[in-house]
Amino acid sequence: MNDYTGEQIEVLKGLEAVRKRPGMYVGNTAERGLHQLVYEAVDNAVDEALAGFATTVRVVLGKDGSCSVEDDGRGIPIDMHVEQKMPAVEVVMTMLHAGGKFGAKGGYKVSGGLHGVGISVVNALSEKMIVRVRRDGKLVEIRFERGITTQKLKVLERNAEGTGTYVWFLPDRSMFETTDFHWDILQKRLRELAFLNRGLSITLRDERPDEPKEKTFLYDGGIVSFVEHLNDKKDPLHPIISTNGEREGVAIECALQWADTYTETIFSYANNINTIEGGMHLLGFRTAVANAVNTYARKRGVLKESDANLSTDDCMEGLTAVVSVKLEEPQFEGQTKTKLGNAKVRSIVYGLVSERLDFFFEENPKYARAIVEKCMQAQRAREAAKKARDLSRRKSALDGMGLPGKLVDCSDKDPKVSEIFLVEGDSAGGTAKMGRDYRTQAILPLRGKILNVWKAREDKVFANEEIRAMITALGTGIAADFDVERLRYHKVIIMTDADVDGSHIRTLLLTFFYQQMRALIEKGFVYIAQPPLYGVRRGKKQRYAFTEDELKGIIGTDDPKDFLIQQYKGLGEMDAEQLSETTMAIESRRLKQVALEDAVAADEMFTTLMGDKVEPRKEFIQAYARSVKNLDL
Repeated sequence: MNDYTGEQIEVLKGLEAVRKRPGMYVGNTAERGLHQLVYEAVDNAVDEALAGFATTVRVVLGKDGSCSVEDDGRGIPIDMHVEQKMPAVEVVMTMLHAGGKFGAKGGYKVSGGLHGVGISVVNALSEKMIVRVRRDGKLVEIRFERGITTQKLKVLERNAEGTGTYVWFLPDRSMFETTDFHWDILQKRLRELAFLNRGLSITLRDERPDEPKEKTFLYDGGIVSFVEHLNDKKDPLHPIISTNGEREGVAIECALQWADTYTETIFSYANNINTIEGGMHLLGFRTAVANAVNTYARKRGVLKESDANLSTDDCMEGLTAVVSVKLEEPQFEGQTKTKLGNAKVRSIVYGLVSERLDFFFEENPKYARAIVEKCMQAQRAREAAKKARDLSRRKSALDGMGLPGKLVDCSDKDPKVSEIFLVEGDSAGGTAKMGRDYRTQAILPLRGKILNVWKAREDKVFANEEIRAMITALGTGIAADFDVERLRYHKVIIMTDADVDGSHIRTLLLTFFYQQMRALIEKGFVYIAQPPLYGVRRGKKQRYAFTEDELKGIIGTDDPKDFLIQQYKGLGEMDAEQLSETTMAIESRRLKQVALEDAVAADEMFTTLMGDKVEPRKEFIQAYARSVKNLDL
């Protein structure tokens, strides 16, 4: 008998839904979700700046694990809400979809955040929250615990000067896997917001260390300063080109600069939200750039009538740009707000950028020629790469070898259960071959160090034998041919030695994936194997230590001489059984999944480590040399 009746339908009231399914509201209950609490509170403060009422935001990480966000905006309204019969600030803090960002009643022309969902979600997922509002000549306070009001609004001070909102919260330890805020993660986002909101001062203070640290982000240059920052370690071809304006209720800011590199670095934003999937504003920008370059090249006779146009990708090579739009009622595709769908934005951005580039090219012929030549070199390289790909395809068809000869494939053809190990060296590859599960694990040995793709065009990339073997084995193709749906293995595992050469090879492989197959990282298909540093034997009992601390834990207070402690300097020093047990077997291995949390920081790091300039790399090594552990020289 079917016992599914109305009694089984659960109705969650107030903020219960948030506590029942926190991941739906903040992404997850791990590090990402924890920091999202801060972003939601900060977004409200920044919205006050967008509306023209706030000039400073202050974020403080407390010793007790709390966080506070304070702004000098108008202050959340404290008068009684007629319908709800409670102060407006209490409505905002305790009810989902309650805020000043909706429709005709909206108190904000432009806003980001979660449109009234955000701050109440923070309240629901906090053990305690205190909100203080300074406005209407008063300083008032209201308190909550896990989203429930524990102290009604009360006046702390009358005849108070100034306006603003102060929100203090302590994340609920029963809801999150970690409640440890990371300085680096927060400062990257706050710096980004300061770039996007010219003249807004954002301060981050950490009171947890014995010596508190504090940093203020303030960029009067706005996104021009952002592009300067992104290109700091590159060799630009010309001064930064920037434009801004407002048309049909859409405020637009763009800044761009070509550099002597082969990578495209473009970040797009809508109402301060990083639209990582692009959208109409990015489409309009890219089309405008390509048309402006082609128009100038034809006008100056560099491109003849019979020549094909430079493609959009040709014109993007080496370009660093930031495109930021702010508008009422943004239409974001998908729940995560990563693609802007407002159709009219495309033509508005196109028009503004086209006008600015046409003027710049006419006024600066020396720079215009350098840019056009750069784009034409990209076109020649693309055509050479296409010939190399076509030749490679023909050779494969003729010799009947669809997969590289050195690939030891698995028998299962289902990508969901299949994994490939990219192994440093033929020797370790042979050991891995013997230790693998032949049904689901494929082995591709890589000989030596692959090409640094950060400093090479696509034709050189495709000509590299080791890279070509990887591309063929994975099955996705690269560049214009790339299709993640054709991936033959859903775990791509980098397995290298724990020495300098191994670290270098791993970095080269990650650079390749980031530049040529970024979707593999974004979708979580790339992993790093964690081989042990030590084998520890006592009598007949064999154990493994993956860190120095684990080694100390195994030895404990015993005499180290009572153990055959073996340090593994390379994968080849383990036999097939040991390699399988420690590094390959699903039930006992340790894998690190490679994630792309911060695209700005990732681009900056790859430019530092893999770019042409030596000085930034030298400074990085000097700064972090002492913190390196478990590295065999």
